Amino acid sequence: MPQQMILFFVSIAFSLVVWGVVTARYIWPRLRAQAPADALRPILVLHSFRYIGLAFLVRGVVSSDLPSAFAHDAAYGDLIAAVLALTTLILLPRAAGLGAAWVFNIWGMIDLLNAFYQANRGGLLAGQLGAAYFLPTLIVPFLLITHVVGFLILVKHQRGVWAGKRFTHGSGLANSG
Repeated sequence: MPQQMILFFVSIAFSLVVWGVVTARYIWPRLRAQAPADALRPILVLHSFRYIGLAFLVRGVVSSDLPSAFAHDAAYGDLIAAVLALTTLILLPRAAGLGAAWVFNIWGMIDLLNAFYQANRGGLLAGQLGAAYFLPTLIVPFLLITHVVGFLILVKHQRGVWAGKRFTHGSGLANSG
């Protein structure tokens, strides 16, 4: 394995660790105490910026020999994720917003995992990413972690519903009795 690929994978792994620490120490403690709609909002705002993945289609930003299957899937998958995030933001705090949050979170996670798959399948080399190198090494690990947090929030809400709590229009979760 060439040295540049080792450095690429080390960068991704290090980013996952650092973002994991930041999330566990600072983000999750604040979000877990909030109503689901309130806890999901900052995650959705973050993911609304996923249109930046369109950079994988801009020659000069990335190498012209960047595997096209990776570039197209990553770019358009991210664009769809951004649209789903914005749509979910609009729909919250209504029940439809939580349904949309499930759709967004499932799509967004699958999209990121598919990008890793397509990169590996297409033989992507780190240098082919050009200026977009920071996306998989800095941003994608944080996006993956925030998807996990999103699933935790949604499951917590679902358990609350099953335990006799209900979703209210104003605040997210409220006791029904």
